[in-house]
Amino acid sequence: MPTEVRLADGIRLALTTFTTAPVRAGRVDRGAAGTAMALAPAVGALLGALLAAVLLLVAAVAPPLVAAGVTVALGALLTRGLHLDGLADTVDALGSYRRGPAALEIMKKPDVGPFGVVALVVVLLLQAAVLAELAGRSRPAALAAVVAATAAGRLGVALACRRGVPAARPEGLGALVAGTVGPVALVAGTAAVALLAVPAVPGRPWQGPLAVLAALAVAAGLLRHLVRRLGGITGDVLGALVEIVTTLSYLGLVLSA
Repeated sequence: MPTEVRLADGIRLALTTFTTAPVRAGRVDRGAAGTAMALAPAVGALLGALLAAVLLLVAAVAPPLVAAGVTVALGALLTRGLHLDGLADTVDALGSYRRGPAALEIMKKPDVGPFGVVALVVVLLLQAAVLAELAGRSRPAALAAVVAATAAGRLGVALACRRGVPAARPEGLGALVAGTVGPVALVAGTAAVALLAVPAVPGRPWQGPLAVLAALAVAAGLLRHLVRRLGGITGDVLGALVEIVTTLSYLGLVLSA
């Protein structure tokens, strides 16, 4: 397959996987999946720019917490709530103390258990609190923070899809994308997101990149645990990592600011 075609298919797959963008789907295979997962941070940066613009616009006419709530709601809407659903399902599976197929069966259930509900509430509250704080910062710093954190969340997906990480099931999104991201793409994505985070904390150019790297380090540890418990990654695991890395990156950007 020509490189241009694979790139185009990968871009379309990345947009339709991580957003509700009305893009016509192209070829869906492991080649396109690898491109899509490698481009996930770029899609996150675009989404983050839109969310930051909404945050700042609403904050100009409403209290910061209202602007933060609108921004969190819009983020869920623009991703179909899939990442939040993945977070709830993954936490429910971990909270069950079951392993392998038994844990995967819990993740497939349509209902949300108490562990999942608590995880959703905590993550959404933390994100709203941080966004309310960012709404009071300078526009360049707020923009950089939201863009970097949103991109970092999608970089967590690329991390989970790196070579050597298996899929938990022989079918589904996890099977399609597992092991498709090479080390060069992962390193390049990490460097790019770290650079985006540099202006997020005025006067502390090191804090933004450090927040991103710390969030990814936590994600790497959690990923190892999930692979041991589940046998590999699933679409729900990828969604959970998006929300966890995004939230941790946000927290790292406002601590001691």
